[in-house]
Amino acid sequence: MHDHDEPPVPDLTEPRDRAELEPWFVERYAQYWSSQGLSAIEGRMVGFLLLSDRPVSADELAAASGASRGSVSTYTRRLIDIGFLRRVRRPGDRSHYFVMDADVWGGFLDNEHAYLVRQRELASTALALMPPTGPAHERIRNMHGYMEWLLGYYGTLRSEWARHKEGLEGPGLTETDEGPPRP
Repeated sequence: MHDHDEPPVPDLTEPRDRAELEPWFVERYAQYWSSQGLSAIEGRMVGFLLLSDRPVSADELAAASGASRGSVSTYTRRLIDIGFLRRVRRPGDRSHYFVMDADVWGGFLDNEHAYLVRQRELASTALALMPPTGPAHERIRNMHGYMEWLLGYYGTLRSEWARHKEGLEGPGLTETDEGPPRP
Protein backbone atom coordinates (compact mmCIF):
# COMPACT_ATOMS: atom_id res chain seq x y z
CA MET A 1 0.00 0.00 0.00
CA HIS A 2 1.25 3.47 -0.79
CA ASP A 3 1.23 6.57 1.31
CA HIS A 4 -2.30 7.79 0.56
CA ASP A 5 -5.68 7.80 2.21
CA GLU A 6 -7.51 5.37 -0.07
CA PRO A 7 -8.36 2.37 2.10
CA PRO A 8 -8.41 -1.05 0.50
CA VAL A 9 -11.78 -2.57 -0.32
CA PRO A 10 -12.79 -3.97 3.07
CA ASP A 11 -13.89 -7.49 3.80
CA LEU A 12 -17.13 -6.86 5.66
CA THR A 13 -17.21 -10.19 7.42
CA GLU A 14 -16.53 -10.03 11.13
CA PRO A 15 -13.38 -11.65 12.45
CA ARG A 16 -13.53 -15.22 13.72
CA ASP A 17 -10.40 -15.14 15.87
CA ARG A 18 -7.64 -12.89 17.23
CA ALA A 19 -5.56 -13.24 14.04
CA GLU A 20 -8.42 -11.83 11.96
CA LEU A 21 -9.33 -9.19 14.55
CA GLU A 22 -6.36 -6.88 14.02
CA PRO A 23 -6.68 -6.17 10.27
CA TRP A 24 -10.47 -6.03 10.55
CA PHE A 25 -10.45 -3.62 13.53
CA VAL A 26 -7.67 -1.42 12.12
CA GLU A 27 -9.49 -0.98 8.82
CA ARG A 28 -12.87 -0.36 10.47
CA TYR A 29 -11.31 2.22 12.77
CA ALA A 30 -9.62 3.91 9.79
CA GLN A 31 -12.98 4.05 7.98
CA TYR A 32 -14.60 5.74 10.96
CA TRP A 33 -11.67 8.13 11.41
CA SER A 34 -11.70 9.15 7.73
CA SER A 35 -15.50 9.56 7.78
CA GLN A 36 -14.83 12.46 10.14
CA GLY A 37 -12.61 14.17 7.56
CA LEU A 38 -9.36 12.88 9.04
CA SER A 39 -6.60 10.80 7.48
CA ALA A 40 -7.30 7.09 7.04
CA ILE A 41 -3.57 6.44 7.59
CA GLU A 42 -3.76 8.20 10.93
CA GLY A 43 -6.88 6.18 11.73
CA ARG A 44 -5.05 2.93 10.96
CA MET A 45 -2.26 3.96 13.30
CA VAL A 46 -4.75 4.72 16.09
CA GLY A 47 -6.63 1.46 15.46
CA PHE A 48 -3.37 -0.52 15.56
CA LEU A 49 -2.27 1.15 18.80
CA LEU A 50 -5.67 0.58 20.42
CA LEU A 51 -5.07 -3.16 20.06
CA SER A 52 -1.39 -3.14 21.04
CA ASP A 53 -0.34 -4.40 24.47
CA ARG A 54 3.19 -3.03 24.12
CA PRO A 55 5.06 0.00 22.82
CA VAL A 56 5.13 0.09 19.01
CA SER A 57 7.97 1.31 16.79
CA ALA A 58 7.61 3.75 13.91
CA ASP A 59 8.45 0.89 11.52
CA GLU A 60 5.57 -1.17 12.93
CA LEU A 61 3.21 1.80 12.55
CA ALA A 62 4.37 2.28 8.96
CA ALA A 63 3.68 -1.38 8.17
CA ALA A 64 0.30 -1.38 9.93
CA SER A 65 -0.88 1.83 8.26
CA GLY A 66 0.66 1.48 4.82
CA ALA A 67 2.47 4.78 5.33
CA SER A 68 6.02 5.96 4.81
CA ARG A 69 8.26 6.62 7.81
CA GLY A 70 7.96 10.35 7.05
CA SER A 71 4.18 10.18 7.21
CA VAL A 72 4.37 8.18 10.43
CA SER A 73 6.56 10.91 11.91
CA THR A 74 4.08 13.60 10.88
CA TYR A 75 1.01 11.72 12.09
CA THR A 76 2.55 10.61 15.40
CA ARG A 77 3.45 14.23 16.21
CA ARG A 78 -0.14 15.24 15.58
CA LEU A 79 -1.53 12.33 17.60
CA ILE A 80 0.77 13.22 20.48
CA ASP A 81 -0.40 16.84 20.30
CA ILE A 82 -4.07 15.85 20.54
CA GLY A 83 -3.44 13.37 23.34
CA PHE A 84 -3.92 10.07 21.55
CA LEU A 85 -0.36 8.81 21.98
CA ARG A 86 2.78 9.19 23.98
CA ARG A 87 6.38 8.71 22.84
CA VAL A 88 8.42 6.38 25.10
CA ARG A 89 11.85 4.79 25.12
CA ARG A 90 12.99 1.37 26.17
CA PRO A 91 16.00 1.13 28.49
CA GLY A 92 19.19 0.81 26.44
CA ASP A 93 17.38 1.54 23.15
CA ARG A 94 17.75 4.91 21.41
CA SER A 95 14.62 4.42 19.29
CA HIS A 96 11.29 6.00 20.05
CA TYR A 97 8.20 3.87 20.56
CA PHE A 98 4.57 4.86 20.81
CA VAL A 99 1.88 3.87 23.30
CA MET A 100 -1.66 4.82 24.20
CA ASP A 101 -2.74 5.42 27.74
CA ALA A 102 -5.38 3.05 29.06
CA ASP A 103 -7.75 6.02 29.39
CA VAL A 104 -7.02 7.79 26.14
CA TRP A 105 -10.68 8.86 26.11
CA GLY A 106 -10.38 10.73 29.42
CA GLY A 107 -7.35 12.49 27.97
CA PHE A 108 -9.38 13.30 24.87
CA LEU A 109 -12.04 14.85 27.10
CA ASP A 110 -9.36 16.99 28.79
CA ASN A 111 -8.06 18.14 25.39
CA GLU A 112 -11.60 19.03 24.33
CA HIS A 113 -11.90 21.16 27.46
CA ALA A 114 -8.74 23.09 26.55
CA TYR A 115 -10.07 23.56 22.99
CA LEU A 116 -13.39 24.93 24.28
CA VAL A 117 -11.60 27.38 26.60
CA ARG A 118 -9.47 28.69 23.71
CA GLN A 119 -12.52 29.05 21.45
CA ARG A 120 -14.44 30.91 24.17
CA GLU A 121 -11.47 33.27 24.65
CA LEU A 122 -11.31 33.89 20.89
CA ALA A 123 -15.00 34.74 20.82
CA SER A 124 -14.62 37.02 23.87
CA THR A 125 -11.88 38.99 22.16
CA ALA A 126 -13.91 39.32 18.97
CA LEU A 127 -17.04 40.42 20.86
CA ALA A 128 -15.12 43.15 22.68
CA LEU A 129 -13.89 44.62 19.40
CA MET A 130 -16.89 44.39 17.08
CA PRO A 131 -20.10 46.42 16.86
CA PRO A 132 -22.84 44.86 19.01
CA THR A 133 -25.28 44.40 16.12
CA GLY A 134 -25.62 42.41 12.94
CA PRO A 135 -25.32 38.77 11.87
CA ALA A 136 -21.57 38.51 12.54
CA HIS A 137 -22.05 39.70 16.12
CA GLU A 138 -24.87 37.21 16.61
CA ARG A 139 -22.72 34.33 15.25
CA ILE A 140 -19.80 35.22 17.51
CA ARG A 141 -22.12 35.72 20.50
CA ASN A 142 -23.59 32.27 19.83
CA MET A 143 -20.07 30.83 19.47
CA HIS A 144 -19.17 32.25 22.89
CA GLY A 145 -22.44 31.05 24.39
CA TYR A 146 -22.05 27.55 22.98
CA MET A 147 -18.50 27.19 24.31
CA GLU A 148 -19.61 28.56 27.69
CA TRP A 149 -22.54 26.15 27.77
CA LEU A 150 -20.37 23.12 26.93
CA LEU A 151 -17.73 24.17 29.47
CA GLY A 152 -20.45 24.19 32.11
CA TYR A 153 -20.81 20.43 31.63
CA TYR A 154 -17.10 19.57 31.71
CA GLY A 155 -16.93 18.84 35.46
CA THR A 156 -20.03 16.68 35.21
CA LEU A 157 -18.71 14.85 32.15
CA ARG A 158 -15.32 14.19 33.77
CA SER A 159 -16.81 12.89 37.03
CA GLU A 160 -19.48 10.87 35.21
CA TRP A 161 -16.81 9.33 32.98
CA ALA A 162 -14.76 8.36 36.06
CA ARG A 163 -17.86 6.84 37.68
CA HIS A 164 -18.85 5.02 34.50
CA LYS A 165 -15.31 3.72 34.00
CA GLU A 166 -15.36 2.21 37.50
CA GLY A 167 -18.44 0.21 36.55
CA LEU A 168 -17.03 -1.18 33.32
CA GLU A 169 -16.60 -4.90 33.26
CA GLY A 170 -14.49 -7.20 31.15
CA PRO A 171 -15.57 -9.35 28.20
CA GLY A 172 -19.24 -9.42 27.46
CA LEU A 173 -19.83 -5.68 27.62
CA THR A 174 -23.19 -4.86 26.18
CA GLU A 175 -24.12 -1.89 24.07
CA THR A 176 -27.00 0.33 25.05
CA ASP A 177 -28.88 3.09 23.28
CA GLU A 178 -29.66 4.84 26.55
CA GLY A 179 -26.53 7.00 26.60
CA PRO A 180 -25.08 8.67 29.65
CA PRO A 181 -27.31 9.97 32.42
CA ARG A 182 -28.48 13.55 31.90
CA PRO A 183 -27.20 16.14 34.41
